[in-house]
Amino acid sequence: MAFRLRQARRAAQLVRSSSCPGIRPFRQSGGQLWTSAQRGTEDVYEGLSAMRVKTPWIEAFRAREREKALSPSQEPSEPRKRDLSPKKMSESRHTLILPLAKNPWLLDTYANATGQIRLGALFMDLDALAGVVAYKHTGESVMTVTAAIDRITIKNPRRDITDLQLSGCVTYATGRSSMEISLQVAKAPGEGRKVAPEDVLMTCAFTMVSLDPTTKKPVAVSPLLVETAEEKRQFALGEKNHHTRKALSKSALTKQLPTKAESDLIHTLWLRSKQPPSPGPPPTKMKHTHQTAVQIMQPQYRNRHNFMIFGGYLLKSTFELAFASCTSFSHLRPTFLSLDPSTFENPVPVGSLLYLTATVAYTEPLSLPPQDAERGGAGPGDDQQRPPHHTRVQIRVDTSVRDIENPDAAVVPTGQFNYTFLVEKSLAVKPESYDECMVWLDARRRVRRAESVVEEAGVRERVGRLVE
Repeated sequence: MAFRLRQARRAAQLVRSSSCPGIRPFRQSGGQLWTSAQRGTEDVYEGLSAMRVKTPWIEAFRAREREKALSPSQEPSEPRKRDLSPKKMSESRHTLILPLAKNPWLLDTYANATGQIRLGALFMDLDALAGVVAYKHTGESVMTVTAAIDRITIKNPRRDITDLQLSGCVTYATGRSSMEISLQVAKAPGEGRKVAPEDVLMTCAFTMVSLDPTTKKPVAVSPLLVETAEEKRQFALGEKNHHTRKALSKSALTKQLPTKAESDLIHTLWLRSKQPPSPGPPPTKMKHTHQTAVQIMQPQYRNRHNFMIFGGYLLKSTFELAFASCTSFSHLRPTFLSLDPSTFENPVPVGSLLYLTATVAYTEPLSLPPQDAERGGAGPGDDQQRPPHHTRVQIRVDTSVRDIENPDAAVVPTGQFNYTFLVEKSLAVKPESYDECMVWLDARRRVRRAESVVEEAGVRERVGRLVE
């Protein structure tokens, strides 16, 4: 016991003497060690969490209980008047540095088992940064939530540990309730220097929606005032993304029948399933690829408004389940390629039960033999006799929530997240039921739309091994 106490005291001395930012000093009281209180939430970089979480959980909880005890107001409060004059992109720009190379204890919260950076941890920070950027544009009088993610793409993977610069700003807003926020993660440049294109690790775009804090209905935000040629280019890209999302929503398989070509493809897959099995390992049935998880939503993962879970935690949870699902499917460590367009359909309350289900939705070889190229591609089970090569694997994660305080509450869908990985192996997944075929077709559509982002030629050299 005395030896352990000496070890603890030595650790406290080391931490107290550290000049690294973000380290919480230990204080000794009554023979026990405890850390000083800091404002923040679990697993989020303090520089972002301090700006995002304004009230300790217990204070917010007690205030809500007091409000419940009061009689509701007969007259709704007048909506607060807000300044909706156009704003510049620069007004919402926010930049911070993650000192991972300088601060080994901070790195300890981001490193994975292979000594690389956990992408799930970065995803949490990106969502938190998107919230900070949104509130710099809208002000504090509205409630802003994450509605969708257009894409998170690895640009230039890094094998070394460096300080990272996270930056972003509002790049598309027309005066309605939604806005697009473009974010970037890059190797931190030297003082007074700009980020070089080859130092950009990843880029992404978040769609945020502003709501009235009382009614929870959408409210207008300030439109953007674009001035420079680069700002006009970014705004035009945001406008294109907006129209693309609307068009894809109208053509979704939940609203429209598959195309003639897609129906023919499904029929071809069915015919193949009736043929004698080919030599080699058979494709894996989709129903055998499901991986599930259940979590209780603790207040440490809450958003700025205290009673809902913030989107970054859902991103981290869904990514790590998708990574585990792909690893289980392939028995290899996969390489992350992209988070494809994903949606947050409904909020996740603090204290609720979150259900997550990951499914291998689609597989596709990245190098096709000439006969397959002439046929226009391959289907599940069509590659048993090929030598091992790279396979692109898309994992779909569906989330839903249940109110555990209400035994009669229904399970409510909360989102769909689509992750694409690369595996150094020949793999195939096989849909059987009509529902599975629709999941397979939806994922196939996403892969086709992403082909301009993930080029087939040289993909291993470009992607590298920055995973999990």
